[in-house]
Amino acid sequence: MSKNPIYLDCHATTPMDKRVLQEMLPYFTEHFGNPSSITHAYGWEAEAAVKTARNTIADAIHCNQSEIIFTSGATEANNLAIKGVAEAYFSKGQHIITVQTEHRAVLDPCKYLETLGFQVTFLPVQKDGLIDLAQLEKAIRPDTILVSVMAANNEIGVIQPLAAIGEICRQHKVLFHTDAAQAIGKIPLDVENMKIDLMSLTGHKVYGPKGIGALYLRRRNPRVQIAAQIVGGGQERGIRSGTLYTPQIVGFAKAVALGLAEMESETKRQLQLRELLWQNLNQLEGIHLNGHPKQRLPGNLNVSVEGVDGTALLLSLQQVCAISAGSACSSSSIAPSHVLTALGHGEKLAYASLRFGIGRFNTKAEIEQVSQEILTSIKSLRKFQA
Repeated sequence: MSKNPIYLDCHATTPMDKRVLQEMLPYFTEHFGNPSSITHAYGWEAEAAVKTARNTIADAIHCNQSEIIFTSGATEANNLAIKGVAEAYFSKGQHIITVQTEHRAVLDPCKYLETLGFQVTFLPVQKDGLIDLAQLEKAIRPDTILVSVMAANNEIGVIQPLAAIGEICRQHKVLFHTDAAQAIGKIPLDVENMKIDLMSLTGHKVYGPKGIGALYLRRRNPRVQIAAQIVGGGQERGIRSGTLYTPQIVGFAKAVALGLAEMESETKRQLQLRELLWQNLNQLEGIHLNGHPKQRLPGNLNVSVEGVDGTALLLSLQQVCAISAGSACSSSSIAPSHVLTALGHGEKLAYASLRFGIGRFNTKAEIEQVSQEILTSIKSLRKFQA
């Protein structure tokens, strides 16, 4: 039986931490009640577990527990935030600002709103992947109701200046939403200091379960109004109906708690592994780092390789390591990464890109092995394709 490739695709998803699984297991069989069933002990147990989890996630981003709305993941949270604000503030304005490098879960809802008559400004990014703050402020109009800028990019790992963006939005009395799916548990997040009004979160990017996420929805200074997108039971204050998935919620909170507790040590360790990987790959000419060299997630490395066919390179590495060329959510697309083209890359170079997501369970030995295998593949492909 062949050995599995080394997993380096932690921006697509992460393996569940065994400590998270252990926290979840009792809520599948022993404490299986519906948290909305408040007339008996089974429901009370589930309700208490959900409340504890809600407080854990709220504390992680410095908000009140009543401001956390559980969803099926960040995609739903993004849709709820963008469509919900658009519907609730329709009479105030129909203009939204976002960024060309956003995840499809933000870009596609915005494009949908355009079909309904909304106007959307898709801001470009600079060569390092960061937005131009002056350009953002200039784009704000009297009818702008929402700015949506992701915290950390899912392809190039670039961390946007959230506090500065939040300050601009607050000065202009425009709501600020951020997709923090890649950021929770990896970098500090504070909705008060950063003046964030809505924040999308997910569990499976932080060693938690798939199928669970949350939307932070500010309730004061300002109180954000939002139109529900899923109705039918009145759960989550009527904002997101549906029976709460207690085991997933418990696992999500445990994963976030572990991420915060180990953030300092993991950041240091992953930075060392990333720098080792980059130093090894950078031995060859024609390998380009994509995104800001420092202002990025500690476990992220995204490179483009000159002189090779991107598909051939990925195929040559399938038995060695599990990596991707871009977003896993767009992996079936034959188009080059919209993130890399937004950085100014031509189609050929955008195709020949590798995204590494170094995670909690990766080792120095794995990085060394992968580095050498990749260098060998690039040299071989360049010789063959010359």
